[in-house]
Amino acid sequence: MNSPYLIRFPSPLGRIELMADDTALTSLTIECDGALPHDDLPERTSPLLESARAQLDEYFEGRRTSFDIPVRLQGTAFQRAVWAELQRLGWGEATSYGALAAAVGRPGSARAIGGAVGANPMPIIVGCHRVLASDGRITGYSGGEGIPTKLWLLGHEQIGFAA
Repeated sequence: MNSPYLIRFPSPLGRIELMADDTALTSLTIECDGALPHDDLPERTSPLLESARAQLDEYFEGRRTSFDIPVRLQGTAFQRAVWAELQRLGWGEATSYGALAAAVGRPGSARAIGGAVGANPMPIIVGCHRVLASDGRITGYSGGEGIPTKLWLLGHEQIGFAA
């Protein structure tokens, strides 16, 4: 396979790094503590990455509520099942770890669900910020600066949560 395509751009959450291969987006990373995983690599853009950047800009501007970018989500079968459920959620919709566990046929496995949600390689596009505790609380977020990033995304989509 060719070396990956890579771009970085500013967002309200900090810089975003997108990686893709010839046919799909393969990762989206939100800057944490001023760094991105591949800051040492030169950018190499592609039409797919430019489309993804444009769609994310529209999302941040409030003009886009869904994405139509091809994504390749690499993980275990369990992780992929959880991510497929996340992809069913639309703008402004939330779910709980318990509801996700039931949806993938693993009731009672909310902790394992949390691990799969946290391993999502495509935050924002695959809306892992839309997962709350069963009582509506925010329990964590692995993207960007963590909970402040999740709070911004929830507020942006007008998703309510318990304090």
